[in-house]
Amino acid sequence: MKAAIFENDNFKEELFLSDDKTETILGLLEKYNPQKAILSSVINHNETIEQLLSSKTIFHKLSHNTKINFTTPVGKPETIGADRLALVAAAVHFFPGMNNLVIGLGSCITYNFVNQFHQFLGGSISPGMDMRFKAMNSFTAKLPLVQADWNFPLIGYDTKTNLQSGVIIGISSEIDGFIEKYAQKYGNFNVVLTGGNSAYFASQLKNKIFADYNFLFKGLYALSELNNCRV
Repeated sequence: MKAAIFENDNFKEELFLSDDKTETILGLLEKYNPQKAILSSVINHNETIEQLLSSKTIFHKLSHNTKINFTTPVGKPETIGADRLALVAAAVHFFPGMNNLVIGLGSCITYNFVNQFHQFLGGSISPGMDMRFKAMNSFTAKLPLVQADWNFPLIGYDTKTNLQSGVIIGISSEIDGFIEKYAQKYGNFNVVLTGGNSAYFASQLKNKIFADYNFLFKGLYALSELNNCRV
């Protein structure tokens, strides 16, 4: 559970929440005194915080009824995950009139393509870094569960480094491959890499990318501005 603070269209601070208790959210509101708020939730959260946010701010809850700044000609908004809605919204808000491929590196890797006409055409979903490490541990008899490391080698010299090389270089090669496939079809486009694990891959890629760890938050901000428009 995380929160972000924006001021005058600028990202200011990221906050990690210990829980979603009413007192926790009230403490945030008293400290930062926000004018507007948006909630994106994919868990069974404490529903009383919605009432609290509504009473203290101009509030919007992200859902399939949310107004979005793009169209979805090949799919319905209600079938699009909240994280992908936010990533595409950020691309349109901060890079309008451009072809954008937004790659989100979280539990899964999502590839999200929105064209210069602000049409979200879809993309791809593949297993994320932690999921790949866990899968090799879960579906084999002897492979251990290892963690990512900044100093992994290209050629692993033991089981741990073989797994690290396979996952991290494998994902890097996958991302470069997707970018090259899109380049063949669309020519010039903007590539944004974001998500909790993006730092492991930004320096590994051979293609030019724009790395922004806070891009999903920026998408939520853009949707808040679009939906919290009353004064």
